[in-house]
Amino acid sequence: MANSKKNYSFLSKTTRYTNMAIFLHWLIGLSIIFMFLLGWFMEGLPKEAPKSATYDLFNLGLYTWELASETSPRSFYFNLHKSIGLTLFALILFRVFWRFTHKPPALLPTMKSWEKKLAAGAHHGLYLLMILTPLAGIIMSVASKYGIKWFGIEVIPGLDFPSIRELFIEFHEIFGLLIVFILIFHIAGALKHTIVDKDGTLRRMWFK
Repeated sequence: MANSKKNYSFLSKTTRYTNMAIFLHWLIGLSIIFMFLLGWFMEGLPKEAPKSATYDLFNLGLYTWELASETSPRSFYFNLHKSIGLTLFALILFRVFWRFTHKPPALLPTMKSWEKKLAAGAHHGLYLLMILTPLAGIIMSVASKYGIKWFGIEVIPGLDFPSIRELFIEFHEIFGLLIVFILIFHIAGALKHTIVDKDGTLRRMWFK
């Protein structure tokens, strides 16, 4: 117990992230994981299926979503993906703004030089991909004939450019896989610092 206290004794207000940064970190991180799972789920849905105005979300029996009109399962989940994605993109832009206007704390002095470079590279890559992935999805959706609806409200009509749509489908999928790969690397690094190094890295990104 004494060793644990000693390991975290250097953590202070100057080495911890702000509550807003912590909130955005966890909200966006969990939302990205959810969006990946949603994308994986909806890709397996048949293109031809009976329409319905109510949907048991992910067939888990936890929540039933009621719609104003009937739609196919594929359309329902694709529109849900777009709606959450657009919301997530706004949150990401706000997070980027917050990052530029609020200097983050320096990395812990216990970290090795190569660990700091690796962490910086992963963070820069995440920020870039967090912008590129939803942006590619927006362009892909606008280039389709369906456009973008935000929880049933039409935001941008479809322009129906199949070649552009197909191109940005590829971009969206590639960027999505890259962001998941970096997230796994990021999580593995956090666990390593928590379990092996016990240097308080994870505690800096948790509420006081």
